[in-house]
Amino acid sequence: MKDIGSVVVYGAPWCGDCIRSENVLNRMNIEYEKIDIDENPEVEGYIRKIQKGSRKIPLIVFEDKSFLIEPSDEDLTSKLEELISN
Repeated sequence: MKDIGSVVVYGAPWCGDCIRSENVLNRMNIEYEKIDIDENPEVEGYIRKIQKGSRKIPLIVFEDKSFLIEPSDEDLTSKLEELISN
């Protein structure tokens, strides 16, 4: 696994975009923590705060406090490559 600092994926098992983003992380061998928003409803306030009221998933939060909301495979790959190169 590549260590780029902490990566947290807020999502749900029924979410196709979440599965797709997790596949990118797995393919790039990136370690991440997965938080199921259905099993952990207490995170909803945090998600809505970051997204200024929205609740879109996946929300992927990186150690530097940057985040991506519903990223395309290309956007997520680009962000991960940036973190790997630093």
